[in-house]
Amino acid sequence: MSATPNQSRRPDDLTLEVVDLIGSVVARYHEEFEEAAAGHALTGAQAKLLSLLSLDPLPMRKLAHKLRCEPSNVTGIVDRLEARGLVERRPDPADRRVKVAAATDEGRRVARSLRESLHFAREPLAALSEEERLALRDLLRRMVETGPETA
Repeated sequence: MSATPNQSRRPDDLTLEVVDLIGSVVARYHEEFEEAAAGHALTGAQAKLLSLLSLDPLPMRKLAHKLRCEPSNVTGIVDRLEARGLVERRPDPADRRVKVAAATDEGRRVARSLRESLHFAREPLAALSEEERLALRDLLRRMVETGPETA
């Protein structure tokens, strides 16, 4: 097996610094997300699933794929969220044999509250001009679009 050109070169110092900074941002995000979830008596996995469902109802298998876990794990998470009135199961309009999980009105309210409680990046981002935020957004989109598939 031969290494691809990108694998054979040692990353330059700037690339390593950017990777470290991205890691720091991700770690702070996860820490604050877990704290926000706990503030709503949710686990991190429950909060992430609820956040996904607040955007669109999804079939259980697709949820499992997005969360990178087994469908049986998703079933347990959905069961607990459903018992709290944050999620409901309903037939998929495209295929009534398939069940989708969907956030309830209360679930969407909790998911919005979770997003709004993530303050660590808000102030630093507010210090950037609109042009700088647009540039950062566009660069991050490029990184996500060229990275390994995450859908």
